[in-house]
Amino acid sequence: MKIALVHDYLTQRGGAERVFELVCRRFPDADIYTSIYAPGHTIELGDRPVKTTFLQVIPKSAKYFRLLAPLYYPAFRTLDLQGYDLIISSTSSFAKAVRKSKGAYHICLCHNITRFLWDTQTYLKEYRDFKALSPVIKTIFQFMRKTDIRYAQEPNLYIANSSTVARRVESIYKKPAIVINYPIDDQRFTFSAQKDNFYLASARLLGYKRIDVIVEAFNQLGWPLLITGDGPERSRLEAMAADNITFLGYVSDEERCRLMSRAKGVILAALEDYGLVPIEANFSGTPVVAYGAGGVLDTQVPGTTGLFFDQQTPESLIATLLKFQDMSWDYEVIRDHAVQRFTEAVFFQRVEQAIQDVCGVQSLALAS
Repeated sequence: MKIALVHDYLTQRGGAERVFELVCRRFPDADIYTSIYAPGHTIELGDRPVKTTFLQVIPKSAKYFRLLAPLYYPAFRTLDLQGYDLIISSTSSFAKAVRKSKGAYHICLCHNITRFLWDTQTYLKEYRDFKALSPVIKTIFQFMRKTDIRYAQEPNLYIANSSTVARRVESIYKKPAIVINYPIDDQRFTFSAQKDNFYLASARLLGYKRIDVIVEAFNQLGWPLLITGDGPERSRLEAMAADNITFLGYVSDEERCRLMSRAKGVILAALEDYGLVPIEANFSGTPVVAYGAGGVLDTQVPGTTGLFFDQQTPESLIATLLKFQDMSWDYEVIRDHAVQRFTEAVFFQRVEQAIQDVCGVQSLALAS
């Protein structure tokens, strides 16, 4: 069986890219495709060749990849995937549009529907530089929604990372989706039952991540908080933060994993469609305090792996943190919860069974 792996763009190292890295590792003989590839700024693919689209040759396309939104669908439609028996796309937007040959199968690992098209107000709020162009962008996006729905019919099967995303696929694209919670690279994370006196927030510093809620809460509490990650919100957040809050910016994977294992708790205030950070924390034996909506409802057990707060406000977070501080946590139980549900082995066993059910093959061994 000849397999092609396709991802939207490889220009950063976010949660979707980390999952795609695991998929590439699982299928070492498969060919890799994407629209734009920026080695050194994204996942580690070794010396494997990555085939790109015409967007690759546009000057600074990797830096300004978001500005190229109207061009991605035409770019993916030009990829020649006619020789493949199975296409596995990893996408939150465009890669699902690739063409397959007659008799081939397309399995879509869907991180989300195309969010900027279907939640445009949130998208424009996150990227303030686009506000001046809002009327033009909304017109373009309205046209692109029709294209998005048309190309969303290409995959034979959608595998959604959470119940939230599955419902969106079924509502917007009118396609059935099965839920298989995505894994993390569990070999990267180290368990520790010894916790230091600090809390941790780890995220790209974008508006919807609501790091401002976390900062305001810890300003009032005065407790030590470390924040890893970078982004356009950093200068504003640093300006509002008290001395008990430290911004570390980008840190290595090794340092990030060490912080995960030693933190008293990992804090999340965003409404995430899925979210790998709370699972990473659990693998490290660390409980989470998270806004109780979206993907965490699939991955966390309140009172066992962490606590939820009800509103994205400092007051709601503070009340939950005070409760969290008074509780005792079984760090091994937290770790075991993650090991039983979110390892690569569990994920790929379920994914490969789904592929076999759809494609009617007995084994994917020929791909490895």
